[in-house]
Amino acid sequence: MRFQCVRSVDDLAALVAGIGFLPFFRSRIGGWSLEENVDPSVWFTDQDGPWEWKGRLAREKRIVYGKFYHGKAAFVSLTCFPDLCNFRRDGYDFEGFCEDALAPHNDRLLMAWLTEHGPAPSKTVRRSCGFTKGYDTVLTRLQMQTFVIDRDFVYDTDRNGRPYGWGNALLDTPERFLGAETVNSGDIYSPAESRERIVRWLHGWMPDAPEDLIRAELKGR
Repeated sequence: MRFQCVRSVDDLAALVAGIGFLPFFRSRIGGWSLEENVDPSVWFTDQDGPWEWKGRLAREKRIVYGKFYHGKAAFVSLTCFPDLCNFRRDGYDFEGFCEDALAPHNDRLLMAWLTEHGPAPSKTVRRSCGFTKGYDTVLTRLQMQTFVIDRDFVYDTDRNGRPYGWGNALLDTPERFLGAETVNSGDIYSPAESRERIVRWLHGWMPDAPEDLIRAELKGR
């Protein structure tokens, strides 16, 4: 199964807008990833490709990007993201997570710093919060819970001012970047209803994939 051949940044934006939730890499559902739908000629190239497009689309608020799929990268449409937040957070905001002792100490530490000082590159967040180990686990958990997103990528530059490398994620809270009203707009549904809204939408795109499998692939924390 393939949806469309992605050859440009606009192709990718259109695919994410349509399907709602798209893992970057192969999943347990055949065809449900950018990797399986991108033109091989733009996958690894000297020209801009998916690795650069993700930052541009996130920066332009055409998609939401982060580790939303089993701790791995995924693209989410702005239409789908409020339901994903409502489902993954189980109806909580982060303050509620803390009040009910659902947020470990290091999660609270990172969120407190990012809320006060962000947006900031991931390496700055790590250093400023004093992490010596466990940082990637904490950040991935917070992204899976939709409390932190990658709003862009920051690149090192050579002596001629040209960017190089994979880039460092510019972290932010979705409430600050997208607006709390947008993020919380899924709250008119129960978390279970938000989950099923995403499942039904994805099943419409992937009718051969069992709904139970789609549901399992969307699991968060």
